[in-house]
Amino acid sequence: MTAPAPLTKQRYFFLILILGSLTALGPFSIDMYLPSFPAIAKDLDTTVERVTLSLSSYFVGLAAGQLLYGPLLDKFGRKTPLYVGLAVYLLASAGCVLCTDINALIAVRFVQAIGSCAAAVASVAMVRDLFPVEENAKVFALLVLVLGASPLLAPTIGGYVTAAFGWHSVFIILGLIAVLILLAVIFTLPDAYVPDHTLSLKPLPIINGFLTVLKEPQFFTYVFAGALAFAGLFVYVAGAPLVFMGIYHLDQKVFGWIFAGLSIGFIGASQVNSLLLNRFTSQQIVPVVLIAQLIFGVIFVVIALNGWFGLTGVLVMLFLILCCVGLIGPNTSALSLAPFTRNAGSASALMGALQLGLGSIMTMLVGFFHASTAIPLAAIMAGTSALAAIIYFIGIRFVKEPVKATEGAVVMH
Repeated sequence: MTAPAPLTKQRYFFLILILGSLTALGPFSIDMYLPSFPAIAKDLDTTVERVTLSLSSYFVGLAAGQLLYGPLLDKFGRKTPLYVGLAVYLLASAGCVLCTDINALIAVRFVQAIGSCAAAVASVAMVRDLFPVEENAKVFALLVLVLGASPLLAPTIGGYVTAAFGWHSVFIILGLIAVLILLAVIFTLPDAYVPDHTLSLKPLPIINGFLTVLKEPQFFTYVFAGALAFAGLFVYVAGAPLVFMGIYHLDQKVFGWIFAGLSIGFIGASQVNSLLLNRFTSQQIVPVVLIAQLIFGVIFVVIALNGWFGLTGVLVMLFLILCCVGLIGPNTSALSLAPFTRNAGSASALMGALQLGLGSIMTMLVGFFHASTAIPLAAIMAGTSALAAIIYFIGIRFVKEPVKATEGAVVMH
């Protein structure tokens, strides 16, 4: 691969816009339909808890796609797998519109996730292809800002669209967004990567690479602790429609605004983390935040069990836990990848798959609870926080000489 050519400001902005759109397609596909859960449940003659499983299947698809697209993008180039992924996403979006059964929606959402994952993985790979190495961290930071816009905008838009036109319209809009992205990729996005057709796609070499990564104590300690702590975000996303619209009977529009407001805690904490790293290391931040998240989780359970403070208490505790998640994610991700050079790609893919896989399992647990209070949500959040702390404090004993995360590095999945 040749060195990227210098970019004009206009070209730089345009590339960021396209890559940002690719990065945001998955999060928009998650957040935009959340306000539609009650409407979907009513229309498909099921429960909101059952609709939650369509979110779980989407996370499972994202986890599988992390492992699928990495080798394909390296062997066949960036754009061909991206075309296929976006085409799959479009077909699945149309399938979501046509679904008349909740089981069909759960299955089609899995396929939709497989398609959208191509966009996310390709956007990260193409940053390295299209921009000078010294610009990569800055570009990733800009893409993170685009990701941050998703939980702020998508649920609010979804709430108004669902109220005005019904839940099917959300998937129509997502399909139209994918069409625009596909056209931009075909006609304007360059492909600076030269495919390596010698790469093997046989399962055994790929699996051996992942096993090599898993044997590193620093990786499995931080990746599992981080993934379980980060599962709090997935549990919140899955449980929010049930709690806010099902228990507290808020409408779609109000739900969208509350979801956006709580997301500020997660997004703001991730930015505060950059300031904390000026004085503390990631190794110092992680255990403190893990303990704090566990404490908040236990308090949340106590509040939910006793029915204290009502909706206000739920909002405050969710905000505090999401702040902890925002602090944990960047640090555990960076520390998980720090020991690797040659296997960095496999480590990154495996980290994303584990994070999304564990998150999907926890969202399934939310779907199995039928409750009239926030107790199940609080209990699962406290449970994942406890498991994260236990794994960390046991695993860290096996990390003899921890490799520090690169200062200022930005990690995305």
